Amino acid sequence: MATKALQAAASGTFSLGGDLTIHRLGFGAMRITGEGIWGEPKDPETAKKVLRRAVELGVNFIDTADAYGPEVSERLIAEALYPYPKDLVIATKGGLTRQGPNKWLPVGRPEYLQQCVEMSLRRLKVERIDLWQLHRIDAKVPVEESLGVIKELQKQGKIRHVGLSEVNAAEIEQAQKVLPIVSVQNQYNLGDRRHEQVVAYATKHKLGFIPWFPVAAGQLARAGGPLDSAARRHGVTVAQLSLAWLLHHSPVMLPIPGTSSVSHLEENVASADVQLSAEEWKAIEEDAAKQ
Repeated sequence: MATKALQAAASGTFSLGGDLTIHRLGFGAMRITGEGIWGEPKDPETAKKVLRRAVELGVNFIDTADAYGPEVSERLIAEALYPYPKDLVIATKGGLTRQGPNKWLPVGRPEYLQQCVEMSLRRLKVERIDLWQLHRIDAKVPVEESLGVIKELQKQGKIRHVGLSEVNAAEIEQAQKVLPIVSVQNQYNLGDRRHEQVVAYATKHKLGFIPWFPVAAGQLARAGGPLDSAARRHGVTVAQLSLAWLLHHSPVMLPIPGTSSVSHLEENVASADVQLSAEEWKAIEEDAAKQ
């Protein structure tokens, strides 16, 4: 068992873009904003405590976006953690506009994406974004145009690496013709494996796969269900088992569970220590497939 201060290290490491080594279990900073991912959190000081505690627990990969709040998540990260530890990698996203709580609209116009990058740099107080991700491909704008300006910003040294979100393998390959893509962020968990082909593609090409909504929910996680029963047998929670499965499933998997609670954060990070046999994982996957 890893010591508490180093629990995230138990998840192993991944080399993002071939030159940024991170612990595979990261932190998603979406939930530190207000309800509907809109506005300020109810308790900003607690949100900052969560961020600081994540770093204390060995988390050195934090994922955020300019649309979280909007702007709130990035600003709180800077307020809580700047000046940043040398090994901390902060990933952010751009390309989604906000019209209200739980409302999102993609805008991929080059001039807008350039503004997204410039403002993220300012809010995060950095000269270069380690990983900038296109939050969504805008159907109204050719991806070559959207990523063309990102390529220029990368050449200027304002972006280190580039990733995509909610894409398929063909879209990744199309984007790769414009600039190198090092990561993919899609919705994925034990109970929602619709992007399994993208996981396989990312694994083959050593792209980081960042699953958002990483904890299985619904029927699979119900009380007395297969995941709940397996979790009880091993003395862990359903959330911990869900995250541990992701880490087991592919060496490029980078789960980013998010929370606004320090205790919940500690529970999530402890999932890095959960170990099951290959046979046990197979049985859980088979049960999940039946749901």
